[in-house]
Amino acid sequence: MQLNFTAYGDGHPLILIHGFLGALDNWRTMSKRLATRFRVYAIDLRNHGHSPHRAVMNFAVMARDVREFLDQQKVLSAFVLGHSLGGKVAMQTALEFPARIDKLIVADIAPKAYAPSQRGLIEALRQLNVSALRTYADADTELAPAITGRALRQFLIKNLERSDSAFRWRIPLDILTANYEELIKAISSDKTFDKPVCFLRGEHSNYLDESDLAQIRELFPRAELRTIANSGHWLHIDAPDAFFRNISAFLDAP
Repeated sequence: MQLNFTAYGDGHPLILIHGFLGALDNWRTMSKRLATRFRVYAIDLRNHGHSPHRAVMNFAVMARDVREFLDQQKVLSAFVLGHSLGGKVAMQTALEFPARIDKLIVADIAPKAYAPSQRGLIEALRQLNVSALRTYADADTELAPAITGRALRQFLIKNLERSDSAFRWRIPLDILTANYEELIKAISSDKTFDKPVCFLRGEHSNYLDESDLAQIRELFPRAELRTIANSGHWLHIDAPDAFFRNISAFLDAP
């Protein structure tokens, strides 16, 4: 599969992987900042952004997508940073193809199974009458009763595209719905990744806490856990300076 991507900077390769219903654009500001130190590749996962749509979507196939991307770019090994769903994809990639990953950073997600808390978001997007929209503001207004947080609505609306005054979803909502149960499962592997791993959690997020560390170390024995103060799940948006410092310190360590 040819994943959509952008590349910035020079140095050791660093792969950035976005979360569920996101895209590589979510990393735009941080990508350019990290590009002062690394060769940054921000990718769109399958069925996200401008990457191809495929009916099958699980951690195993997405890990193979990442490995194929490394092959296509002739990257022998890289640092990998994944946020949320992207963190799970990064974990699976590290477990299946350890020689291709030098260090791993997982942002605000654990290898455990999660409750289907985002199913309502997908349904709200599916119920939106896209053909009746005239502006992005219309989409925001129509989604407001079902999705009360404006920042979250604005994030989701980025998946709308307009051409010739008509809107359409650039993501395959039916495929995402059909595969959603796969995306909230725990990471499954009989292997371990024995290289350095840094788990970053948002201070005000409930996605990852210290009680998850025992399960994490079953798969990632050298894992460490760091907390980003004054941040929620979107820690690279809420606290970009602290996020950048922690990434740099971890990747610089011998």
